[in-house]
Amino acid sequence: MTAPLSLPPVPEPFRLPFHYGALHQVGIDWLVDPAPVRELLAKHHPDLTAAAFEGGRALVSLNYQLYFAQYAFGGGVTQEIEFNVIAHPTTEGARLPRLTYAQYAQGWDQTKLLGIARLHVVCDNPFAIRAGRELYAEPKYPGWFEVGLPSLNGPTGDTWTVRCKAASIGPDDTLEQDDTPLLDLTAKLDGLAAVAANSAPITGYGTDREGRLLAGPMNVYQPYRWYDLSAPGCSERTRLEVHAPEGDLGRDIGTLLGGGAPAAGAWTYQSPPVAAHNRPYYLSTGPRR
Repeated sequence: MTAPLSLPPVPEPFRLPFHYGALHQVGIDWLVDPAPVRELLAKHHPDLTAAAFEGGRALVSLNYQLYFAQYAFGGGVTQEIEFNVIAHPTTEGARLPRLTYAQYAQGWDQTKLLGIARLHVVCDNPFAIRAGRELYAEPKYPGWFEVGLPSLNGPTGDTWTVRCKAASIGPDDTLEQDDTPLLDLTAKLDGLAAVAANSAPITGYGTDREGRLLAGPMNVYQPYRWYDLSAPGCSERTRLEVHAPEGDLGRDIGTLLGGGAPAAGAWTYQSPPVAAHNRPYYLSTGPRR
């Protein structure tokens, strides 16, 4: 009988699970040639196998997150973008259902073995970078963002624009911004019908320095909104522009998406508001003296 596996340690000062106070997220998916995906995945996560969808194609995604967390000392806001391959543990392949991309995107894989194998994670919070590396073996490094997001406090619409730029971590553990752009991501989803997607918990895979495979599920407490971009003209609603093709992130995006594959789908999540400060009104105070 195989001995049970131990749980990975949780180093100080971290506590698990990590609770999000609010989450806003947009992701774009592409169905691509599986050969370069398999080669890149073998370098980053040798115990994972890329999932196969229609025509044997692999699935890669870019997703941007803006989230708030409340700590004992106050609050923190974090932004990050992930470049992922949809994959599963090689030893668990026989347990997986056979799904189309649309079925996967809507949450039909109830085994939750089809997860995100992280290739790159760019983040603007040094504390979150450290947590991602030490807890989940995420390939996480610094960057910063300029964004335009759908918001109840802004103009109506459902367009997301994300510009990711380079950064470094200074000696005092603060983020030092660089004006070098890494990539731009745009999703113009206005007017498109969305489908409720019950895809959580989402399994995130990482491989630590000792080569051990980790799986960390993330619960999201309401459905995602999934947009099918397979109809004619719909894939033109998304745009990805890489500004630093010589960097690790740009090179890997070019390797997997360089053929110009159209986007297959997009998905979003926005936490509902918990309070609203209403418009003020005048009070009658009687005649002024």
